Amino acid sequence: MKTTFTIIALMALFTFTSCKNGSDKKVIAEAKTGDTLAPVAKDDSVFKPFKIMAVTHIVKDFDVWKKSFDEHESMRTANGVTLRAMGRDMKNPNKVLIFLNIEDLQKAKEFSSSKDLKEAMQKGGVTSKPETVFVDVVRFAESPAEFKDRLRVTHKVKDFDAWLKVYDAEGKETRLANGLIDRAISRNIDDPNMIYITFAVNDMAKAKARIKDPALKKIMTEAGVTSEPVFDFYTSVN
Repeated sequence: MKTTFTIIALMALFTFTSCKNGSDKKVIAEAKTGDTLAPVAKDDSVFKPFKIMAVTHIVKDFDVWKKSFDEHESMRTANGVTLRAMGRDMKNPNKVLIFLNIEDLQKAKEFSSSKDLKEAMQKGGVTSKPETVFVDVVRFAESPAEFKDRLRVTHKVKDFDAWLKVYDAEGKETRLANGLIDRAISRNIDDPNMIYITFAVNDMAKAKARIKDPALKKIMTEAGVTSEPVFDFYTSVN
């Protein structure tokens, strides 16, 4: 009986591989379970750094500005930038943070200072001088969709690699215990030692307590932070 089963299994395997000949092939790993072989898909996904144009400005009225912003989507697309994320500052909901994917860095920089963009911002009711930075996102992980609140920490460091070593030693478990879920680490393209760390916030009280904790200041000092950290709390709106 076992011999017959084995012969049937081999014939089925031969038929399967013959049918796949000439088609796109997916590498699989085979995990043995008892007397059968169970195919398991191999995960070949590897994070690839990407570039972002981050714009922060204040508007007269968010709803009016958002309508104007949406109307100019084709203009952004034509210049190789597309919306990735958007947020509103918790203290001032009319302070908007926009994160745009970049196809071509030089083209995006030219667009950021273009007359067309300036006119679009004026039409939308932007009241402050836009703060625009271009960054390399070197780490990114999606966070649970239910957590819309964010914390962005901005500071400069002596040496990025040395800073990252201390950051990793602190551990994401420690940050999670303080209400912070690791989301992204970015480096300013024009000044790679200017760092932006983004967290999703799952406990606002703990997160606000953490940024005032002397223990965090000590960690930053050990990591070689050379500027006063800027903490921006905002809520994702897309």
